[in-house]
Amino acid sequence: MERSEAYFFSAALSCTFLAACLLFSALNRQQRAPYMDEAFHVPQAQAYCEGRFRQWDPMITTLPGLYLVSVGVLKPAAWLFGWSGSIVCSTGMLRFINLLFSVGNFYLLYLLFCRIHQKKAVSGFQRILSTLTLAVFPVLNFFTFLYYTDTGSTFFTLFAYLMCLYGNHKTSALLGFCGFMFRQTNIIWTVFCGGSVVADKLSEAWKAELLKKKEQKSLPPKGSFSELTGIFRFLLEYVTSLKNVSTLILLTWPYIGMAVVFFAFVFLNGGIVVGDRSSHEACLHFPQIFYFFSFALFFSFPHLMTPSKVISFLRSVQRHLWQFGILAIVSLFLVWKFTYAHKYLLADNRHYPFYLWRKLYQRHELVKYVLVPVYIFAGWSFTDTLTSKSVFWKMVYFVCLLAATVPQKLLEFRYFILPYVLYKLHVPMPSLSKLLFELAFYLLVNAVTFHFFLNKTFQWPNNEELQRFMW
Repeated sequence: MERSEAYFFSAALSCTFLAACLLFSALNRQQRAPYMDEAFHVPQAQAYCEGRFRQWDPMITTLPGLYLVSVGVLKPAAWLFGWSGSIVCSTGMLRFINLLFSVGNFYLLYLLFCRIHQKKAVSGFQRILSTLTLAVFPVLNFFTFLYYTDTGSTFFTLFAYLMCLYGNHKTSALLGFCGFMFRQTNIIWTVFCGGSVVADKLSEAWKAELLKKKEQKSLPPKGSFSELTGIFRFLLEYVTSLKNVSTLILLTWPYIGMAVVFFAFVFLNGGIVVGDRSSHEACLHFPQIFYFFSFALFFSFPHLMTPSKVISFLRSVQRHLWQFGILAIVSLFLVWKFTYAHKYLLADNRHYPFYLWRKLYQRHELVKYVLVPVYIFAGWSFTDTLTSKSVFWKMVYFVCLLAATVPQKLLEFRYFILPYVLYKLHVPMPSLSKLLFELAFYLLVNAVTFHFFLNKTFQWPNNEELQRFMW
């Protein structure tokens, strides 16, 4: 890191942390008591603080990683600073753990941007601005201030991926286990780490294959059906070679070990969810992938919804009309047969998805079908920004994306955080003007959401507790 870049980075991190501390203080003054899922997480962490490790709230569906880390940080801090009584594991102190995780996330994002975008064309200021923008990404940023698992889950997943990129695969798998202890579905992103290693090896072998074909003058046209069949034929030949498979196993055995641990857990636990399973049943909710693409389109609209993108999309539709026609028919079928509305989505008016669903999707039965062209554009634009990545990396990413979203019955924006952050890390670095515009947009969304949370409270009938709007 050059001296000027180090100064900019330190200034960005310091200002972000200072602003977060001020907002944290304001939020804790307004909402002292545990709110929403904190009503389960806070008492459980306090039980661990008091040494009651056998106590478990059956309504909690995730493993105790957040509580163990909280105790591991707060207990030594209490001894060091002489804290005593209820202050040690109070709601405010437990929330502060996530503020510390957010500092770690900021640093990890910067290191990942440096690792992934090493080209001289990318300036240090662009990397810092990209880090700052992603650090204040509204959905992740909001849950930094509450005692939820999202910030810690993101921290360990990003840390695992960073170690993977540096070739420290045993450390990466161990950090993946820590992420799994925060949220069981993080096993998908541990598999992604292993899959990205496999994708790199496949890319190397495919480049050698293409070079051979180029010399033989039998190179298929880029993007053609013959190229696609050639890739699948190459994959089949590669994975049926004992030497290649042995090499891949030796490279990825720590991730394979983690997958074995996960399947053992699922077998012994009788499922992926711990505690109450009645509201967390897996299903084939294919429109979740459409919701994710729309989510990405909204939060990355300065890059995904430019006039040039729209024109390119329309030209692509014109050139490949029958392929887009088939895609539209399949999408309409998936929307028709696999759209689900979770009871929480329909009943809980504290969450923004409740209003999105009621005001948009429930306006008319045909709305969900009318939106299919938007989904197709969002998916095309999303995929188009990943053209610099190898076809094998994209295969791994999209398989993991499907695994992370489709089984979820509940439309919950928090489930989109990790796939979105990993996507943003890998898209080509935008220009400074676009980065500044995106940062301003994120800050505006944050300002609005925190204003609503803090100042636009309401009450339910026969309930004196103040209710607040949130993601």
